[in-house]
Parts: sequence; structure tokens; C-alpha cells
Amino acid sequence: MDFDFSEEQQMLKDSVRRLLEKEFPRSYARECDEQRRFPRELWNRMAEMGWLGLPLPKEYGGTGGTEMDMTILIEELARGLTAGALAYVVSMCFGGKSIDYFGSPEQKAEYLPRLARGEILYALGLTEASGGSDVLSLTTRAEYDGDNFVINGEKMFITLAHEADFMVTVARTGQPIPKKSHGLSLIITDMKSPGITVERLNQFGMRASGINHIILQDVKVPKTNLLGQIDKGWYHLLQTLNNERITLGAMGVGIAQAALEDMLEYAKQRHAFDKPIGQFQSIQHRIANIAAEVECARWQVYRAAWLQSLGRPCGYEATMAKMIASEVAFRSASTGMHILGGHGYLMEQDMQRYFRDARLGTFSPVSNDMARNFIAESLGLPRSY
Repeated sequence: MDFDFSEEQQMLKDSVRRLLEKEFPRSYARECDEQRRFPRELWNRMAEMGWLGLPLPKEYGGTGGTEMDMTILIEELARGLTAGALAYVVSMCFGGKSIDYFGSPEQKAEYLPRLARGEILYALGLTEASGGSDVLSLTTRAEYDGDNFVINGEKMFITLAHEADFMVTVARTGQPIPKKSHGLSLIITDMKSPGITVERLNQFGMRASGINHIILQDVKVPKTNLLGQIDKGWYHLLQTLNNERITLGAMGVGIAQAALEDMLEYAKQRHAFDKPIGQFQSIQHRIANIAAEVECARWQVYRAAWLQSLGRPCGYEATMAKMIASEVAFRSASTGMHILGGHGYLMEQDMQRYFRDARLGTFSPVSNDMARNFIAESLGLPRSY
């Protein structure tokens, strides 16, 4: 088994790190977080560098990269600005990859080049207030009306919807018989359509990307905006969800790595009792434990990305990667808060931002309790719900 990056992958990793350190340093990340401002400047530069087209086919303006390439990019983005990484995951997984996987030739020609150029952003309209992890209980409906769908319903906790140009709306077009997974469809929805109301929510972390409550009232969407097959949307979405879990795992590794680097630097510089605190065994052991966990999480994520890059089944590994990496990210940030003490509690420091951003991954987009259920079922245990 070869654990080395290719020359191109190492160049990608190094290029992302250099760009962030030179043009979008920690001060930029703090500013976007404090102002709840989408990092549009970073997004535009990623388009210029060709990174938005990384996972897209060459014939549509992309570079034909693999899921492994996406994972490397997102880990480095998250190390510098987590909200930028989350925006990439949402727009490219649910916009770019979904259209690439299931879109018609006309849809690919219309949307993918614009995504690669950074001209449009995507959101995923899946979660509803009453459903949470029970996403198949969604009640948003899309009814036929001539050449249109008419969508009615509400979505909750939708990342980036206030900035998105389009949303892949998951709506019920048929009956949930014999399973609740039947009768769902994916519909590309223009966010400027009449009848859409977007209310931005004031969340704890990931403040530069933003989450939203959306009301859809008699929203007309052309039937040609159906993504994939009618009533088969959930089965289409499963492939995209694996990609989401892997890339969110990469995001967790990036947060964990940033927190590790900060606590390590602080332990070297901070003195107490006439010596650096990094000389105390209790501090050394805490940092050593986090370093080991970060490496374990990283290789679990990379393995899942490698499997998906080869087109092999990876639902079990992707779910495990998301679960492990998100929990390591939160433990890393929590340990960093402990080691930095009062300094870690200050809003001027980055550690509290890592702490806030990392918390999201433990319960979203699927809670780690639900992830454990899936892993247990994959091992042959009976379903618990």
C-alpha cells in the first residue's frame, strides 16, 4: 500500500497552504467569523486557481480531479478557514458532484462551467425542523403543474442558502410506499424564484458560512430542473452523501491540525515556574494524545476517499471517517482551550473559533449517534430504530 501523495497532490496541498498564509491569514478568518461574512475573496481566488473545478470533468471546465484530491484540498482549507472549506463541501458536493453524477447533458453544460468559474454557489435543501437526522420524514412537496413543479414546504439549518444562487431541493413527489425513501426527488431551484423566503439564523460556530430557515410557498420550477430520475432522489443522494461525509471528515482533520499546531506553539512559548509549560509531562501527554488521534483520523479519511476515488463501496468507511474526524476535531480544540487557559477563552485567539466550528461536525449533517447506528448495522447488528 502506497501512502505517498502524487507529485500533483503534494503541489496542491502546498499551494493551498501558501495561498492561505500569504493572502488569507488568521486575521482574515477572524474578521469573516466576527462579521458573519462569507469569504467571497477567498472563493474568487479559488476559482482563479482552478480549485473550484477540481472535482468536475474537463469537458465542463474542470480538471477531472478525484475525491482524494478534494479531500487534500478541503483539509488544507479547513486548517486556515473552516467556513471556506464548508462552503466548498456544500457547493461542490451537492451542486457540482450531484449534477456531474445525475444531471442531464443540458444541465451539465449549463451549470458546471459556471461552478468551475466561481460564478454560482449551491446549497442543499434537505433538513427540516421536525426531522433532523430522520431526514426521510420530510414533508416538503413538489406537485405537477403543466411544465412546472410547484414546491411548498420549509427547510431548516440550510448552510449557505443566503448566499446561494441555486439550491438542490429535496421534495416529495410521490408516495413513501413501501419505504419512506421512495417518492423523493431532487430539484434544482433558483433561489431568486418568487415564493422563497430565506431567514438567516444566528449560530454558535461556522459563522462565516451561515445557516438558514427557508420557506417555499408556491415556488414554480421548470420540470427540466429535475435532477436525475423522478421519485429516485434519495438513492441519487446517497452517493453524494458519501462524498459529503468524507469531505466533512477532511474538514475535521483540518480543524484538529490547526488546533494541534496552535497548542504546540503555545506550549513552547508560554513559561510557568521558570520553564516552558511544554516541559510538564501532563501537557506533553495531552498534546501527544491529540497528535496520535489526528493521524488516526487523517488516515481513516484518506482511506475512505481512496475507496471512493476507485469507485468502490465506501458507505461504512465514509461514515466512520466523518464520525472519528469530527470527534477528534472537537477533542483537539477542547484540549487546546485547556492548554491555552485564559488565552484560549479570548475571542482574539483562534482556539475558541476551532472549538465553536468543530462542535458542528459532531451532530451535523448526521449526528454521530446515527453514524454509530449505521456502522453497527453494517457489522450485522439489528436495526435499533
